[in-house]
Amino acid sequence: MDWKEGLKLALQSLWANKLRTVLTLLGVVIGVAAVIAVVTLVNGANMYVATKVNSYGADVLTVSKRPGFIADYNEYLKYQKRKNIDLDEYRSLEQNCKHCDGLGAQQTSSRGKVVFGKQSSTDTTIRGNTWLMPQLQNQTIVEGRSFTPSDDEHASHVALIGADIQENLLGGEDPIGKEIRVDGVPYTIIGLGEKQGKTLGQSQDNWVTVPLNTFQKTYGTAKTVTIYEKAGAGKSGLEDAQDETRVLMRAARHDRPGQEDSFTIETSDTFIGLWKSISSGFEAVAVAIAAISLVVGGIVIMNIMLVSVTERTREIGIRKSLGARRRDILLQFLMESAAMALVGGLIGVAVGGITAQVVTVLLGFPSAFAVWSAVAGLLVATSTGIFFGVYPARKAALLDPIEALRAD
Repeated sequence: MDWKEGLKLALQSLWANKLRTVLTLLGVVIGVAAVIAVVTLVNGANMYVATKVNSYGADVLTVSKRPGFIADYNEYLKYQKRKNIDLDEYRSLEQNCKHCDGLGAQQTSSRGKVVFGKQSSTDTTIRGNTWLMPQLQNQTIVEGRSFTPSDDEHASHVALIGADIQENLLGGEDPIGKEIRVDGVPYTIIGLGEKQGKTLGQSQDNWVTVPLNTFQKTYGTAKTVTIYEKAGAGKSGLEDAQDETRVLMRAARHDRPGQEDSFTIETSDTFIGLWKSISSGFEAVAVAIAAISLVVGGIVIMNIMLVSVTERTREIGIRKSLGARRRDILLQFLMESAAMALVGGLIGVAVGGITAQVVTVLLGFPSAFAVWSAVAGLLVATSTGIFFGVYPARKAALLDPIEALRAD
């Protein structure tokens, strides 16, 4: 018997017991689907994070009071005790950093109320930026203009807005020159940012940005400032800018020799490395779930195959009496268990891919299907079927044909 005949017999047997086959495959389906869904979502998130971080440029670094990611509450308390970074420290860097091609500063209010006519928004992110920030963040202004040094210096009441403000408050009208009120303060719109869409269900376009000096006159200087720096050309330029910034910041903040920095310097590599360490944790959990599900599914396959051997003992005896060899019987049952696991793997790949797409549609979480994950899932599923099918197949192959023919 060749492999084609063995596969045909295996599929016929699975089709003859459809309900039992479906119930048997649940473990394999769950395991493969979990891996495919998580890998698809993590792969999409990796691409999204890399795109967003790299949009700042590999030569941009940030100086902030605390890191972008804090592991636990004790660390949060530690960083919270640090002194805020203020505009004087930003201006000191601006004047003295020789390896910096451009500097900007940003301050953010958690949420604010924006009003235009009878329309309003109460959960809008309000930011204060120096004039160079849109360039440092590669923020595209699709209508109007960005800030100028004069806007920031004179604390002008002008604003840049996100697409949500134009669509929801202005009804899609041309926003340039329109007046909005942000937390009760009037601003004239001078620019509209490019639409960014949603991430994790949260819109990235519900924001208003005003000059930093204007922002501080309204919201005060109690909040810390984040400094953005564009370093000189090349990898060494980033390292030189980072070293010089550390020296200047330590001097400005009076950090004693031997004392750790009272600020945090981060680059795009820092954010990408941090995200990969987080995403690897998700993948490890998915692999653990998949391993447990596949083991359970494999055990179920083995039990069902043992039942199948018992039910088909007389069939095995007839085939042996007609000239079937041990290896023919072994191949038949191995291919049956492998085919069962492969079908479960195919269903799992489909279920995992659909699940990831549903999450993307409902929550806005980015996803990107990886072909290698589907191939790996199918190989692992098929290998599981073969591994757990060896014992039942061997048992069938070793049956005595005379005893098998006597079976009821």
